[in-house]
Amino acid sequence: QVQLVESGGGLVQAGGSLRLSCAASERTFRMLALGWFRQVPGKEREFVATISWSGGRTDYTDSVKGRFTISKDNAKNTGYLQMNSLKPEDTAVYYCAARQLTSSTKGDEYDYWGQGTQVTVSS
Repeated sequence: QVQLVESGGGLVQAGGSLRLSCAASERTFRMLALGWFRQVPGKEREFVATISWSGGRTDYTDSVKGRFTISKDNAKNTGYLQMNSLKPEDTAVYYCAARQLTSSTKGDEYDYWGQGTQVTVSS
């Protein structure tokens, strides 16, 4: 069983930056693809970014392209989501998810989820 723990959320002004971390318990972290999703109360969960197990493939939702960067450090069993030029519409609870090998934009294809971290962007 893979346990994921997100951290790094908080309150930031528009235009600011945050880096979310996703720490994994699994020693085979290097074989895991990661995804970041976000959810606003009353709305469906939204795909944000994904990275394959090797880091060789990444995908982003259009609204964050050029502003967010997903990465993973296999030596530290940790994934990251660097968020720059934040906008009020980025406000949400952000979730890290993991699955074997291949990246995916579909939340239903992930096997493991973290508890979420709140990101609030003030205008």
